[in-house]
Amino acid sequence: MVKVVTYEELKQNSTKKSLYVLIHSQVYDVTKFIDEHPGGDDVILAEAAKDATQAFEDVGHSDEARELLPGLLVGDFEKDGVSHRNYSASSSSSGASVSDAVEQGSNLMYFVPLTLLGAYFAWRFYGA
Repeated sequence: MVKVVTYEELKQNSTKKSLYVLIHSQVYDVTKFIDEHPGGDDVILAEAAKDATQAFEDVGHSDEARELLPGLLVGDFEKDGVSHRNYSASSSSSGASVSDAVEQGSNLMYFVPLTLLGAYFAWRFYGA
């Protein structure tokens, strides 16, 4: 049976010595990983005792980072006396589409400025 983690337990494990992170309605113990995190410990500590899903997805973690998660899993998050996983199952398909949209937006974030910069230099080179 999967362990259910309450909000109180999540709050109790929100220090560098014992750190749980909530991502996609599941709680992960990242205490041992915090010193190895490429972004530093401050970015993980900033998400302690709250839902870190948005921050996790916005950064665009690699497949390798996502493969580490199952080994760090503590259990499902309980919200209002009900395992939060029950709510996430119905939204998993929309979560995938949101993730795809974020990835596509992230690609545009680099493509558009580089295109504009290339157009500017072309205009300066050929137009001057």
